[in-house]
Amino acid sequence: MSSWQQHIEHVSAKGLLAKRLYVILTTPTGPLDALAEHLGAHLAYQKDLEARGVTFAAGPFADDAEQQWSGEGMIIVRAASLDEARTIAEADPMHRSGVRRYRIRPWVLNEGSITVSVRYSEPHRRVD
Repeated sequence: MSSWQQHIEHVSAKGLLAKRLYVILTTPTGPLDALAEHLGAHLAYQKDLEARGVTFAAGPFADDAEQQWSGEGMIIVRAASLDEARTIAEADPMHRSGVRRYRIRPWVLNEGSITVSVRYSEPHRRVD
């Protein structure tokens, strides 16, 4: 077993991206009704993070059958350290209020791709 830093250096040396990110896994602490009170402030906070280039991706999870939403979600952030990611998570109105709790997992993006389509003449966007 190697250290996390050794692993990052190893995959980077192999030519992989090795982009360090932090995954904030967020779950409700009680009934879903409690989330509704803080949803507006939460979404405003998420949009601000996005506008400042902090958010890499964010959104809710469905259950395994894609039928229900239990209030769980994920926010992937660009942060310089675990402490900075924790500060970002703690500032979320859902976490500050206690209606959600979070867990942070350091993550390294190695492989994948993204395709973006924008049409200037109409309000169209597509991300594949």
